[in-house]
Amino acid sequence: MTGYARKLTRAHRSFLRDLFPGEGCVLSPEELAVFSADASRERAMPWAVVRPENEEQMQEFLRWADAERMPVYPRARATGRVGNAVPVHGGVVVSTLRMNRILDISPDDFVAVAQPGVVTGDLRAACAAQDLLYPPDPASVNYSTIGGNVSTCAGGMRAVKYGVTRDWVLGLRAVLPGGKIIAPGGRSHKNVVGLDLIRLFVGSAGKLGLLSEVTLKLVPLPETTASVLAGYPDLRSALNGAGAVFRAGILPAACEFMDAGTIRAVRAVMPDVPLSPDCAAALLFMVDGTEQGVAAELERLRSVAAESGAVSLESGQGEQEEILWEARRTISPAAHHLAPNKLAEDIAVPRSRVPEAVEGCHALGDRHGLTVMCFGHLGDGNIHVNILHDATIPGQTESAHKAKEAVFRLALSLGGTISGEHGTGLTKKDFVVEQLPPEQIALMQSIRRVFDPHVIMNPGKAF
Repeated sequence: MTGYARKLTRAHRSFLRDLFPGEGCVLSPEELAVFSADASRERAMPWAVVRPENEEQMQEFLRWADAERMPVYPRARATGRVGNAVPVHGGVVVSTLRMNRILDISPDDFVAVAQPGVVTGDLRAACAAQDLLYPPDPASVNYSTIGGNVSTCAGGMRAVKYGVTRDWVLGLRAVLPGGKIIAPGGRSHKNVVGLDLIRLFVGSAGKLGLLSEVTLKLVPLPETTASVLAGYPDLRSALNGAGAVFRAGILPAACEFMDAGTIRAVRAVMPDVPLSPDCAAALLFMVDGTEQGVAAELERLRSVAAESGAVSLESGQGEQEEILWEARRTISPAAHHLAPNKLAEDIAVPRSRVPEAVEGCHALGDRHGLTVMCFGHLGDGNIHVNILHDATIPGQTESAHKAKEAVFRLALSLGGTISGEHGTGLTKKDFVVEQLPPEQIALMQSIRRVFDPHVIMNPGKAF
């Protein structure tokens, strides 16, 4: 940490209290502990937490932080699984949750403008009320925020048809270390003037500056949706079934898969899940569009699934559709019915290599004597790998981490990546050098210093 502030001085505390009065500044150890971890359960105590309510406070704060070489850790709802929000070098956590206003939803421009603390699900609901859709749909949609989604380039279940967060950001406002404000992009849906600074920010994991406002692209809200849950006798037939759906010319809004371990976990909490007892793998599809179009696609989807070897088929709309998706939403908590602890990782590989990746992950689990669950976004090759273990049994935690390392290397060997949507943060930072060559990392570090010359933004994570 050479060059950074080493502690919070009395003068630092005085400045922060003045700039963020009342509950806007947190200094007590008990309250600071709340901001020490994220969903990864990695933990480090910050020296202070501030809660800006406007861009001007952000600007004055980053002038001070840059001058004082103070580590700065942007944070929203901390739903990330890789430790990206953990303040490993102390410093000041900046919570954006008080900047939580939807500033505009325009049916004419097909844009929404929101502050970073707006919960993504709330924005989607507000857009839907005007027959508009903001498509990105991360699993944490009901509690993660727009700022957090932009910072991590969140993906989700609709990515196969609609893409990820970066595909929907038209413009943003950001405050840089030193207090400079930049505002690339805007409300225009097409813009090829200059370098794309927006895409540098989307997925930058808080390393370039603080977001104060985001302009997002919208589309008309589809009239309806329908879903199909198809059960297969084995993993290969399920994955081949997914390929058959795409070859039939169907582009689903979502295409999820579950392996045998995942189905076993879901059955533990949802005994009436509509899958045949003979199923060892399952696919869950959603299609959307007009009433007539969805009806036609639903019929074709069911036909293709049956022809590809599905041993059970359940489809639905409305409340029945929600029952099907409940099976997908319950996976993460259900995993604990198979083992008390898990490492929840994600990888992505080319679609054609998904069968090898999943079978390889299962083989690694067998080699280490652990259950490995694979599920996730089959349509874009993004596999969630849960390595289940019991931390009270000597050696199992160590085995789980060895299996995790092997999973990452398996993904790379198949032409994939160590993360499709979780990011790298703390838990994957040591593996970045295995995916990215030194010259690329050096280039990224150089670009970062253009925005943040003293590297105060979210230090200690990857590059």
